[in-house]
Amino acid sequence: MLDSLPGVVESAVVGVPHADFGEAVVAAVVCENGHRWDERGIIDALRPRLANYKVPKRVHFVDSLPRNAMGKVQKAALRERFSKP
Repeated sequence: MLDSLPGVVESAVVGVPHADFGEAVVAAVVCENGHRWDERGIIDALRPRLANYKVPKRVHFVDSLPRNAMGKVQKAALRERFSKP
């Protein structure tokens, strides 16, 4: 759903520890040059399309997603980076 939003080049979602929920969905989003989303805009765009528990609690904008030598997104690196408050 994230990748279908206008101006989103690619994205990844991971679960991070959350005090109330146990785990919360966090998104890392790469936007096209010149296209600006904000965290609230992404969440508001996804809310009618996804069940509430699938909507990211936080959205982080990154220049690129970390990848391994095979080109796969390193979700563990994202989880570590975004699990810190």
